[in-house]
Amino acid sequence: MTLPILLFFLGLIVLVKCGDVFVNSSIALARRFHLSELFIGTTIVSIGTTLPEVTVSITAALSGQSQLAYGNAVGSVICNTALIAGLSLAIRPLPISKFSFVNIVIAFFLAAGFCIFISYSQGGFPRGAGLLLVLGFCLYTFVSIRKQKGEPPEAESGVSGSFLFHLVYLVIGAAGLYLGSHLMVDNAQILALALGVSTKVIGLSIVALGTSLPELTTAVIALVKGHSQLSIGNILGANFFNLTLVLGGAALVAPAPLPASSNPLELTLMLVVMGILTIPPLLKGRTYSWQGILLLLLYIGYLIILF
Repeated sequence: MTLPILLFFLGLIVLVKCGDVFVNSSIALARRFHLSELFIGTTIVSIGTTLPEVTVSITAALSGQSQLAYGNAVGSVICNTALIAGLSLAIRPLPISKFSFVNIVIAFFLAAGFCIFISYSQGGFPRGAGLLLVLGFCLYTFVSIRKQKGEPPEAESGVSGSFLFHLVYLVIGAAGLYLGSHLMVDNAQILALALGVSTKVIGLSIVALGTSLPELTTAVIALVKGHSQLSIGNILGANFFNLTLVLGGAALVAPAPLPASSNPLELTLMLVVMGILTIPPLLKGRTYSWQGILLLLLYIGYLIILF
């Protein structure tokens, strides 16, 4: 048991260091090309931090472990929203532009509604549904980039280093987040299985939390550096990508039935926590500390019910 514990903490160290590199490079690219932090967070940063979920879910689907793939995708959305966004808002609520915020919110709830309809009408996620979800991911990314295309680049925005320099560091940071999260989640699973925890619970809690570690690391570091918009953008983008790219990708490569032990709790909670996170900014143009506290309390209650 000593080796898994040591590797777990090694993964934590890699996560923190590479998360710092990832955030710095993301901010540098945003400034260089005159892009908003929210846009960078909902696209480039979210894709990078969602890579662990993509890998885990597709690998699980190919191995016939549909419960793990489903639990990882839905559990990651709950973890991102209730734990990571909750922690971020409790520490530092922030103003948010309704116009830049509304697109990703609409995209998420459309994807969530589609997933719920398919899961209960088809009893699972067939390949056709997976294809539509992946196409939804591609469409959103394309439209988002097109909307930013007309913005003039800030050639000399006080950012040192070339575009290639920051791009390389962004890739290195994303790779480090992937490696660190893998070290943590793999060894956490070993420890959990040794304690007799079920596969579904591991998927919805330990694996979901483990694969959400890049989002958590990015959120905390972005908050410490004063880039709250990047933090919330990353969470919103990652949630949308979890439903479209992660769950859709898993269904595309290996169609899976809905886990027999599943119930409406996870899907209902997913909609509730996203509603708590997104409705106040859409109405008032800002977030509040009470949202973060409520989200954290819901996540604690959810874990108590799971275990």
